[in-house]
Amino acid sequence: MIMNLARRYIIQLLAALFVLTLLQCSNKGGTPPPPPPPGPKTFTNPLQNGADPWVFKKDSFYYYTQTLGNRIAIWMTKKMSKLSAATSTTVFTPTPGSPNSANIWAPEIFFINNKWYIYYTAGSGPDITQRTWVLENSNADPTQGTWVDKGRILTTDADFWAIDGSVMEHNGNYYFLWSGRPNPSVQNQNIYIAQMTNPWTLQTPSAVISIPQLSWETNGGPVNEAPEFISRNGKNFIVYSASGCWTDDYALGLLTLNTNGNPLLATDWTKYPQPIFVKKSENNAYGPGHNSFFKSPDGTEDWIIYHANTNSGEGCSDRRNIRIQKFTWNADNTPNLGVPLWTGTTINVPSGE
Repeated sequence: MIMNLARRYIIQLLAALFVLTLLQCSNKGGTPPPPPPPGPKTFTNPLQNGADPWVFKKDSFYYYTQTLGNRIAIWMTKKMSKLSAATSTTVFTPTPGSPNSANIWAPEIFFINNKWYIYYTAGSGPDITQRTWVLENSNADPTQGTWVDKGRILTTDADFWAIDGSVMEHNGNYYFLWSGRPNPSVQNQNIYIAQMTNPWTLQTPSAVISIPQLSWETNGGPVNEAPEFISRNGKNFIVYSASGCWTDDYALGLLTLNTNGNPLLATDWTKYPQPIFVKKSENNAYGPGHNSFFKSPDGTEDWIIYHANTNSGEGCSDRRNIRIQKFTWNADNTPNLGVPLWTGTTINVPSGE
């Protein structure tokens, strides 16, 4: 009896092993189990070498440009985190010997009244000749068509030494922002504003709305430059760069327009007493500044793009590089830019990429 039970147990065990073997063999060559879902897409800074970055988003494309010195080019991409993979198109090369043939700095591209405009700084060589100039293109694609030279931006009162031109749209009016000097022989750089008649003409006298007077604005020299307009929930701001770009202490400051304020009145702008974005040596970020802003592809996130140096003492050289990172807003609707992230930080790509 015991022998029969043992024999039966062994037979059942062998049968079970046989069935298991058959099942394992039947799975060979079959459909593999689905892979785990992919993790978030990421990137690391810097995106590429360069300085004075500018981004303008229209429809599903970002149009990017930066200082190249001898020409103006546009990068066109749907993914800012992949900027280095985008193809650049040269859209303007000046005539040698012309008043705008040298030191081509800080181009910015805008779409105004169904045409594209590029504002850029250039001169004939000496620093004292630097002025702001305008190009116009009626093609739907700014990397195509013809860019027409609309000449130099002039104020009604004087043709100031002028760099870093930008445009502010407020209450249905356009205003031109730039960094200038009281006269060409003075190093002091202020932020100026004037109302525009059209994208290449200023109709009001220039007004000074910011003078570098605070200690963090005067490292290496008294400098306010690269004014960039941004707004949120009816609050209007200018983020600007302060101190010399040749120092590690180049930083970003903030001007706030008073509620119902007149942009042309200096008294209607309030300067935040401390910088809002500064160097962070442990993160390989020296002299962070000359920024612009953009939205993620799906419009849910705000991002800053800026240049910085990876090492101390590199100044305004071609070692500067381009970086992006997401930022948030404070309860009073002022921008909270945080700190420059370490160049080795893994960052999730902008939402919607």
